[in-house]
Amino acid sequence: MGSTSDKISGLTNEAVGNVKQGVGKVVGSEKLQAEGKVQEIKGEGQQAVGDAKAAVKKGANATSDYVNKKL
Repeated sequence: MGSTSDKISGLTNEAVGNVKQGVGKVVGSEKLQAEGKVQEIKGEGQQAVGDAKAAVKKGANATSDYVNKKL
């Protein structure tokens, strides 16, 4: 997956996780609340991966630009 798709998946998982937690609280389901928390944390992780990929790509592009200017 690319950095953008990781970020989008992460945001989606975070949002769905938050909804599950809210519904779990309303209906009194600790299981649903726990599932929501796990999904939220998964989403945060996906976003972090996307951010890391973007940073690596940016660094690689900057290095490439620098090398090309020196040639």
